[in-house]
Amino acid sequence: MKKDQSDAGNTDSSKYVEGSFGYELNFLKKYHKDLVLLSDDSNKAQLIVLPAYQGRVMTSTANGNDGAGFGWVNHDFIASGKPAEHINVFGGEERFWFGPEGGQYSIYFKKGFEFKFENWFVPRELDTEAFTLVTSSNSEAKFEKTMKLENYSGNKFDLLVNRNIRLLSKRNIDSLLGIEIPEVLQTVGFESENILTNKGITTWNKESGMLSIWILSMLNASDKTTVAIPYKQGDSTKLGKIVTDDYFGKVPAERLKVNNGLMLFKADARLRSKIGVSPLRALPWVVSYDAVNNVLTIAQFSLPEGKTDYVNSLWKIQDNPFSGDAVNSYNDGLNDEGKQLGHFYEIESSSPAAALAPGKSLTHYHRTIHLKGSKEELNKITMKLLGVYVDSISL
Repeated sequence: MKKDQSDAGNTDSSKYVEGSFGYELNFLKKYHKDLVLLSDDSNKAQLIVLPAYQGRVMTSTANGNDGAGFGWVNHDFIASGKPAEHINVFGGEERFWFGPEGGQYSIYFKKGFEFKFENWFVPRELDTEAFTLVTSSNSEAKFEKTMKLENYSGNKFDLLVNRNIRLLSKRNIDSLLGIEIPEVLQTVGFESENILTNKGITTWNKESGMLSIWILSMLNASDKTTVAIPYKQGDSTKLGKIVTDDYFGKVPAERLKVNNGLMLFKADARLRSKIGVSPLRALPWVVSYDAVNNVLTIAQFSLPEGKTDYVNSLWKIQDNPFSGDAVNSYNDGLNDEGKQLGHFYEIESSSPAAALAPGKSLTHYHRTIHLKGSKEELNKITMKLLGVYVDSISL
């Protein structure tokens, strides 16, 4: 584990351009003395991980301290030191949550309360309580947390979470993607291994309600960022609809294009909107492209074959509480009160519903890879992954 080894002892954020990794590192050092810095031998690929924020990856870089930080960090909120009532929006490039968010098995609403924002609270175990750092090295940090949660129906869960964050080597990334990444591209990648264990004495099932592992990545938006989600084509009577596009009102047609196995979703932080893809349609990766900064981001995650029970997070009592999404993307914007959380978008993945007997575990992997460089080099990657050039995944 590296602590304060980058520009040893320097805590002056102004030494770096705002938005750079060095700026974020020195800012977060002021508030988190237990900050964990993961780095490769060159100090080019680096991650910041915070135990206090549930082992959250706050941001990463592919070019050392002077390189851009890819995760969105809520500087004002962190600096204020003032806790919020419903959710503490610290930001962060990858965080651990549980689903479902709404419905009769939600862990964000108490029994009997109406599904309105005023009654919605993120459990403190996922919001304000630290995860314990078990062990660490220069390239890996392992965390754990025991929890006792209760869902809307009054059923209780005793559980253990293990969360292991690993910096991926270029060889790891090449192997995962089945592509040899050109050396001229600035590259950083990491994975989280998230393990949920039933520590109670009863089996979790559809009658009691089940949890799912939910991984959310808050990434810096630009006016020309697009999320590209590949999907399985086929008969809607067998696979269902292609996309859920009405979480916060229907997404306007100019901001969501769906065609020939690829959907494109505008991620400019200018309209609050969200889309979701079911496990019958989903594939185990999502791509985003920032055409302003020439950054290609690839999210790759667990999507076990044959598993179709995913928790449904809609804010209502549900007829089908296990017909939820495996993949989501969210674009921030003004909410109903005319306020905005920040200039970010999200890529999200979920595990299947955790049907676990006592002592049994479920594991969900989520990997994030950033590539920065010329269009010509990025085209080689997108042609291999999606069969299109980067310009074709821009809205």
